[in-house]
Amino acid sequence: MYNFIKKTLKSLIPRQFLFKNELFFRYFYAVFYIGNTHQCNICDKKLRVFIKIENEDLLCPFCGSLSRNRRLWGILKEDNTLKGNVLHFSPSRNLYRKLKKNKHINYSSSDFENEFLADYKFDITDINQKDETFDTIICYHILEHITDDQKAMSELYRILKPNGTIYIQTPFKKGDIYEDDSITSPEKRLEHFGQEDHVRVYSVDGLKVRLKKNGFKVSVKRFNNSLNSIYNGFKPSEIVLIVNK
Repeated sequence: MYNFIKKTLKSLIPRQFLFKNELFFRYFYAVFYIGNTHQCNICDKKLRVFIKIENEDLLCPFCGSLSRNRRLWGILKEDNTLKGNVLHFSPSRNLYRKLKKNKHINYSSSDFENEFLADYKFDITDINQKDETFDTIICYHILEHITDDQKAMSELYRILKPNGTIYIQTPFKKGDIYEDDSITSPEKRLEHFGQEDHVRVYSVDGLKVRLKKNGFKVSVKRFNNSLNSIYNGFKPSEIVLIVNK
């Protein structure tokens, strides 16, 4: 039902108008999910249940956050690393709204394909910013789209300040990184990499090696199921790379 309503609204309402009034439209559907069993840690709304969507993900009906958005927000609050200049690549609208309101940081976002709310349109392999500009960078589900990921990592290293932090997540697999430059059609990429516009599937160790080759220090946060996971609608297991310069 949720996906049907979402597709219908997208087909009937201009995109910018829909984005601007998203929370208003969401409310009429979300009222049916009000309860006390769960809580979204981004919009703080209490729910009787999250909406289950593709890939067993859990969506907040009020703000539209996915499991990984809520987990990231929890990490950012726990680590307390948000400071100074923050760059966010292709942000979810719920996190964009949340971080844009934070008066303690200089938050900016970028999206190359004009699909997300963004202040800039940076090519991540050639970022039009000075060296050592950003204190924090959020690079969630970006690198698996980038053909020359080594160039992207080099650029991220260049624009990150010393002691700065990057939060990185991609889909992961066990074993080695799987990539094949000869696979270029959307159909084949969906078959091999899990999405029409993905160019590889990383392994955790494989991504760590590539990041370290570009000068980064890398730590891995692994999350497992817990009472907080159920209450806040996190995925039972999740991996985030914390990258420092």
